[in-house]
Amino acid sequence: MKKFISCLSIGLSLSLMYAHYSLAQNIQQVPTTQSVRLRGTVLEVRETSIVFKERNGEVIPITLDQQLSIQEVYPIEMAKIEKNSYIGTAALTDKNGRLIALEVHVFPESMRGTGEGHRPWDSVPGSTMTNAVVEELISVGNSREMHLRYKDGEKIVFVPESVPVVSYRPGNSGLLVPGANAVVIAAEKNGQPTTSRIMVGRDGFKPPM
Repeated sequence: MKKFISCLSIGLSLSLMYAHYSLAQNIQQVPTTQSVRLRGTVLEVRETSIVFKERNGEVIPITLDQQLSIQEVYPIEMAKIEKNSYIGTAALTDKNGRLIALEVHVFPESMRGTGEGHRPWDSVPGSTMTNAVVEELISVGNSREMHLRYKDGEKIVFVPESVPVVSYRPGNSGLLVPGANAVVIAAEKNGQPTTSRIMVGRDGFKPPM
């Protein structure tokens, strides 16, 4: 809960700063909420909420939004990464300046364009996320080198053969069971941590993003 409150406090402070700037610029709308990604394990499932243990050990009760979207994250083979695939990849930069993938998620066609671009990420310190189209794919032994293009630029990402590769499919509340590993997108609503999107693995599978 401390992490959640801290993240929300930071978001609120940024929102207030932005609000002052917006008033000066005669902008009518300002952001007032801040979503955070919580990674961890479902401890308990209730009718309208879950109890969630974040990876840092914090236990957080989270309300389930009435418009909750549940997506199953499941493993696929690296061969499913193809030219023109729309993918996301968390990565770290090595000492030579090369982006090394920590994971790759191949979006279904219905999610093409989701979060397009390159930006900082929070899976591990110093990581980035790139959501882009695979323009070229080069095999390097059992590994891959992806040449990615997004609307504002391009990146080359090396994918070691040991890196998890996953995709998404529609899920349901049956996946929310004690022990399930999940990534929960949460924000404060009516004074309570609330989620409208959960990405969850089946039978103990851990979403790697």
